Amino acid sequence: MKVANLDERIHVLDNSSNVMTVINEIAESGLQEEAFYVLDVGDIVKKHQIWKELLPRVEPFYAVKCNDSLTVLEVLASLGTGFDCASKGEISKVLSIGVDPSRIIFANPAKPASHIRHAAAVGVDITTVDNESELHKLKKIHPNAKVVIRIRCDAEVSQCPLGMKFGCDPNYEAPNLLRLSRMLDLDVIGISFHVGSGCQDPPVFYRAIRHVRTLFDLSKDLGFKPYLVDIGGGYPGDTGTSIAKIAEVINSAIDEFFNTDDVQIIAEPGRFFVASAFTLATAIHSKRSVRNDKISPNSVTNNMYYINDGVYGSFNCILYDHQHVVPTPLKNGCGKLIPSSIWGPTCDGLDQVVENVLLHDMDLGDWIIFKNMGAYTLPVASPFNGFPIPKVHVVVDENIWLLLKDLLPLTDDHFVIGNTPANLQLGLDIGGSKVDDWTSPPMGLSTSGIIGEPTQSSPYIYEYAEVEPIN
Repeated sequence: MKVANLDERIHVLDNSSNVMTVINEIAESGLQEEAFYVLDVGDIVKKHQIWKELLPRVEPFYAVKCNDSLTVLEVLASLGTGFDCASKGEISKVLSIGVDPSRIIFANPAKPASHIRHAAAVGVDITTVDNESELHKLKKIHPNAKVVIRIRCDAEVSQCPLGMKFGCDPNYEAPNLLRLSRMLDLDVIGISFHVGSGCQDPPVFYRAIRHVRTLFDLSKDLGFKPYLVDIGGGYPGDTGTSIAKIAEVINSAIDEFFNTDDVQIIAEPGRFFVASAFTLATAIHSKRSVRNDKISPNSVTNNMYYINDGVYGSFNCILYDHQHVVPTPLKNGCGKLIPSSIWGPTCDGLDQVVENVLLHDMDLGDWIIFKNMGAYTLPVASPFNGFPIPKVHVVVDENIWLLLKDLLPLTDDHFVIGNTPANLQLGLDIGGSKVDDWTSPPMGLSTSGIIGEPTQSSPYIYEYAEVEPIN
């Protein structure tokens, strides 16, 4: 028995299977005790298509901080996106998959000197600034940097406001930064803003782009040749949400203020691309039933469920990203709905995932599903109390696989068909007539479910027979 580390591989599903099929298979295998994610690569691809349709003039530069999964980065790179990086660690990770430095914006307005040196050394020149000290730092450490002045223009309603920390005043501070840049002989190439993560105020983009137009004109008056408009992040990505209204405002503002081809317009979407692509499965390991009034015989019983992930793990998003998570039992329940709460596994009394929800009565070993868990979850999770961070099972359907498999940096090495890496399956016509011609299909091919015959109850339980590790 040889073990291959295929955790980062993308499992190819046939078109009769989906994320819930995979979750059910893993849960029912009896071999999985820890919480786990399923990442649907096709969801990311569809989001990219939606972006290009709704915002044709805006190039997405994915915000790596939102979810730095290597698979996410590779898929987005294969689709041609750029990347918004906030540190030398993020820059190194993006460069390691073959992304050109020109496709990276170092979009942290307050950077440690060592990170600026690293950016200069590897050729990442585009960077944001919102204060005078940062300009002096760049002059000393990275004088050839391409400077983007970040202004403040806050949404009236957003999930995570950012203006208290970043962005200079567009009317007073920004003009002074432009003049100082001219004195320091730095090259200002554009203006950026960030309205706040999870924006719920579409008109703010119009106000911000109008400010950018004014500062573009001032930049030209000062002798700069600006060409970059960075409209930042703030785009929702949960299932059922739409960026159509935001896109309508942005397109209208672009047509009014930047209706020329000599301006490059980029954005820094994060949660838009990944929020709905990740589904988290958690298991109940303990249960406590309590009455709200221990004296009265008519008191209501409340169930307390303890699951194997919590606010120190994936659900840190509740504390830091102000997310509202919705539990869905994997099995359909019956009987009356019972007031319930859901708790994480640690010994911290504040480790509460859901305070109050009506659920059918559940037992130990039952699974609870949480959708829309791709944004600001895994990158912030910690193994507090010794509880592991959930692993990610990556899946894609056949049609999306055929689209992605020849797009760099993705190759056949990234995909697994059944329990066999796709590069060992070259020459086979998956799901086509050639398979039907065989008297018995070769190992790794079947006609339904996961394409391939698993070596255990599920092909997702990390152990694979006779498969060599791929370097």
